[in-house]
Amino acid sequence: MLHFRILIAALALGLTGSHATLAQTKAKTTTTTKKKTTTKAKAPVKKAPVKPAAKPVPAKPTAKPTAAVPAAPVLPPLTAEDANSALHEALNLSVTRAIAEASAANGFNGNADIRIAFPPEAELVSTTLRSMRLGTLVDNFEVALNRAAEAAAGQAKPIFASAVQNLSFSDAMGMLTSREPDAATTFLHTATASQLESAMQPIVQQSLEQTGATRLYAEMVAKYNKIPMVTPLNPTLTPYATKETVNGIFALIAAEEGRIRMNSAARTSELLQRTFGRR
Repeated sequence: MLHFRILIAALALGLTGSHATLAQTKAKTTTTTKKKTTTKAKAPVKKAPVKPAAKPVPAKPTAKPTAAVPAAPVLPPLTAEDANSALHEALNLSVTRAIAEASAANGFNGNADIRIAFPPEAELVSTTLRSMRLGTLVDNFEVALNRAAEAAAGQAKPIFASAVQNLSFSDAMGMLTSREPDAATTFLHTATASQLESAMQPIVQQSLEQTGATRLYAEMVAKYNKIPMVTPLNPTLTPYATKETVNGIFALIAAEEGRIRMNSAARTSELLQRTFGRR
């Protein structure tokens, strides 16, 4: 009986110790689990972006002192005598340049602005002959006509220069300061065109004969007049050719005057620079 009680007590003590050991083991396990659970990885600390250092602002260059603008030269007052002399000089220079251009090879024939066309009063002759496949005859005549004008222009300088020399301006001051680029040329044409044509006609007639224009014109008119049912024509060539030659030279003079008025490089003397440079 005593032994039985001792055995029971021993068993009870063993169970108690086992439970205690088990409890301790669980406690340790729980504690370890908690520690593992509560331990979190530390998040990386984000560093604030480093702002780049501001670029140094370059110092503004010191403004250079403005150079003093030289005062414009004071021009002496323009007199009527100055204006008259300047206009004559400008026209003489324009005539010289225009004659040189007109009398050069293809001065008329190669310049669409002044090339002399078939006489208007005989235009029907040109049209009819071209329709008859005689256009080459018409073309040859037009070239000869313009060659005659070029030859005549070569002898025209003394005639035009004399007209300029004898020209008296009614309002030289107003004409000099005019905004019209060919004011002086227009005045010259109005005052002298008829006299110039009279003086030029013998020269043009001779040139027409030398280039063969007169012969070709007569040949064309003769062919036309032989066509049945047409009204015969017999227009004269010299007056028409003379007028167109003079007009062509005047057109070139006007262009040269415009250059002198508008372009300082075209003014070849102190007088022209001083008078036309006031515009």
